Amino acid sequence: MAFTLRQLQFFVAAAEAGSVSGAARALSISQSSVTEAIRALEDDLGVQMFDRQARGLVITHRGSAFLRHARQILADVAAARTAFRDEAEEVRGRLSLGVTSLVAGYVLSDILQRFRRAFPLIELNVIEDSGEYLQHLLIGGELDVAVLLTSSVRDRMALHVEALLVSPYRLWLPLGHPLAQQESIELEELAGQPMIQLMVDEIEESTRRLTMALPVKPETAFRTRSVEAVRSLVATGAGLAILPSLVYRPWSLEGDRIEIRDVSGDLPTVQVGLAWRRGAPLSGPALQFVRSAQTGLAER
Repeated sequence: MAFTLRQLQFFVAAAEAGSVSGAARALSISQSSVTEAIRALEDDLGVQMFDRQARGLVITHRGSAFLRHARQILADVAAARTAFRDEAEEVRGRLSLGVTSLVAGYVLSDILQRFRRAFPLIELNVIEDSGEYLQHLLIGGELDVAVLLTSSVRDRMALHVEALLVSPYRLWLPLGHPLAQQESIELEELAGQPMIQLMVDEIEESTRRLTMALPVKPETAFRTRSVEAVRSLVATGAGLAILPSLVYRPWSLEGDRIEIRDVSGDLPTVQVGLAWRRGAPLSGPALQFVRSAQTGLAER
């Protein structure tokens, strides 16, 4: 997988700050996000960018050479955006946007931040509802575009669908759980384990189908529509959860650690994308939103 602009930004910030914590403060993000981005960049390039030391990060010779390229790439991207800024600021109008709850919590903020920054004169109206109801509004012309789980779209003749982000399912465990000693876990090892079930969008149905083939069904210890409740329950040992990595965060609200592991086998994925009505041309604001979302999600 090719490296992203976000990874370059995090790498440059870490190089300039000399530490993961300094980069995280400068970018107003979590330290784990910086660490994961740098590790992914190193894996992609096959190069160690930093020597990790107790007092922070020391950039390597090859990391220093790449830093020049990274800064130049980011500068070129900034210049390209500036070149079109005046044109973007002239785009006016109204955009009616629909989102599902999972998208609203974990994808929408980045997309909207990018869009509002590029097109400040577009009036934006956003509603959150179920995927089924959003499709009804799209077909009826009451929404311009929806951001949703694309696998939930049923009427492909009436709606154009474009998947932009794929997120695999992974296993969430509390710190110290016996299964956390393994890097990858067989699905059969979950037989008889208490499970926390998230009832949002298509998540419940996907995990139900996933566990149907097990000889001993997992016990559903708790059902909830709250991802934060799932985190708290898993972190305190009430059960395990199989959820898309899209919604994973390493800590509960109470500050307890949550481990994540791969599950071997043919697991489903969650696809996040856009939908709009076929046969009707996109308005100027809708077209700009689609382009902005395509770019933003491609960089995640």
